[in-house]
Amino acid sequence: MQKKLIALAVAGLASTGAFAQANVTVYGVADASFDVVRTSNAVSELGNTTRVSTNSSLIGFKGAESLGNGLTAVFQYESGVGFDNTGALGATRDSFVGLAGGFGTVVLGNLTGPTRALGAAVDVNAGATGIGANSALLGKLGNNLLGTTNTTSGSYTAAGNANCDRNTTCTSIFDTRWKNAIAYVSPTFAGLNVTAAYVANENKTFNNNGFGTAYNPSNTKGYDVGLKYANGPAMAAVTYNAVSLGNEANTDVSDFRVGGVYDFGMASVRAVFDRARADHFGGNTVTQNVFGLGGTFNVTPAGKLLAQAYFARDLKVNGSSSKDSGAKLFEVGYEHSLSKRTMLKAVYAHLNNDDKASYDFGINAVGVNSTYNGGATGGATIQGVQLGLRHSF
Repeated sequence: MQKKLIALAVAGLASTGAFAQANVTVYGVADASFDVVRTSNAVSELGNTTRVSTNSSLIGFKGAESLGNGLTAVFQYESGVGFDNTGALGATRDSFVGLAGGFGTVVLGNLTGPTRALGAAVDVNAGATGIGANSALLGKLGNNLLGTTNTTSGSYTAAGNANCDRNTTCTSIFDTRWKNAIAYVSPTFAGLNVTAAYVANENKTFNNNGFGTAYNPSNTKGYDVGLKYANGPAMAAVTYNAVSLGNEANTDVSDFRVGGVYDFGMASVRAVFDRARADHFGGNTVTQNVFGLGGTFNVTPAGKLLAQAYFARDLKVNGSSSKDSGAKLFEVGYEHSLSKRTMLKAVYAHLNNDDKASYDFGINAVGVNSTYNGGATGGATIQGVQLGLRHSF
């Protein structure tokens, strides 16, 4: 089954000569599903809601030009396509330009860092998308204590205001593409390679409005590094992502992630451990651990069962446990290939919040923590079924 290619992985191929030609390749994914979702134990319950979702559908252009002397210019321009609504095209996904050679690859643009890439790699879903995606829990620190990214506006919501509206992307800051970033991808030696990305503080603002009146400054910057091993059936990686939000409280956030996949041919197993941390958040240090385990099994040459379970443990504030602040995500599904590029899929996902937690699906949120449902609430249970078709070109 064709997986979604992340930008840095594509750029990394350039150093192996995969982009010898100068032609431009047009590619994309059209992924649509009919969903039935339900929220219970929330402030306002809508009962069963039906919708059509275009799960991370995209269109992109990529290519390369040989410059001689072992150098290759590489580029990619990729846009999300929400064809279930009137969404517009733009460089909202992995888009970059760079140089590749024997030294590795350097790219600049809107990039997937190694932390986000690892989370997607261990997810059992094609394209790491849909209501069962592991981004529902990874790195969120209590349903996005740090903020969220809204695909509707394409903007980052400040810490403490992490309302996820219906039908939007609701992932952590660590599982979001980095804007204004530069990254280096090393050559691969014996299956090992290193990726390092730096996020520039392009959005820096003054600490006052020119009249001596203070307001919330902005000076977000950070880095994301990862070491990956991929050889035959085994893939394992460890990443570390550190970001300074540059707000009035000088909040620093970080995420340590380690995970891997082993493919037996007929089946695969996946596991990940994630530890997110926020320092100087309301004068506190907040941490949270998330564990995940998943697997796939080929029941026929064209059919594959998939399942995964993720557990967000209770938050720890200044070292003390904040009880009932975790959540659990369970998913089972089936993917049936009609061809090498087209498949049918069916998924059931169940997200159970503890009494003081209000997590939502990472992809196609139901709005449990939004104004649609009366504001943040704890203890909500979210479940849904997706029946869809995915075509890659």
